[in-house]
Amino acid sequence: MSLTLYMHPLASYCHKVLIALYENDTPFVPHMVDLMDESARDAFYKLWPIGKFPVLNDNARGCLVPESSIIIEYLALHYPGNTALIPQDADQAREVRFRDRFFDQYVSEPMQKVITDRLRPKAERDHLGVTQARDKLRTALDLIELEFARDHGNRPWAAGQHFSMADCAASPALFYANLVIPLEDAHPLTAEYLLRLMQRPSFARVLHEAQPYMHMVPMETAEA
Repeated sequence: MSLTLYMHPLASYCHKVLIALYENDTPFVPHMVDLMDESARDAFYKLWPIGKFPVLNDNARGCLVPESSIIIEYLALHYPGNTALIPQDADQAREVRFRDRFFDQYVSEPMQKVITDRLRPKAERDHLGVTQARDKLRTALDLIELEFARDHGNRPWAAGQHFSMADCAASPALFYANLVIPLEDAHPLTAEYLLRLMQRPSFARVLHEAQPYMHMVPMETAEA
């Protein structure tokens, strides 16, 4: 099997790529990297010195492909399946790519700032940075909610009528964002969208595989 995905089952950007792989039943070997294990960490950094997940290694073509969006683009080009995650139409493809970046940069990034800050000792927590991240995340969620409301329920997926790379990005972004700002409180249409994503077989499989590790996700506590 030529494709190996270096990943961790809790990492949101790994979820994004896994969804794309499962959507098209693309054969691959998952390689879980435990960064707490010195030998595993050293081996991964030797492969990709930046040390960020996910990384796809295509042995057949001699290609090492980092970054979740680039991996999905690569799969669409060299290992296409029945689900076209990037439309052929140039304008539609641009829209998908924009929404993919939106979910990565304005939902995933601030969400990760809030959640990873919980891993710090209390004395070292970045309270200002977390407040700013929450504000950025809330603004992004407001925009998502506004777009769903504007379309009056006629747009089931992030970029229109068809599941795309944008939904691969939205799935883990909103799943974890819901742990930071519960969506049902002020973003009910976005909450409904998240439910559709979680019911999609590809993302449901990702969540099932991540379940044994979910206890490792730092949750907010009353004294936090």
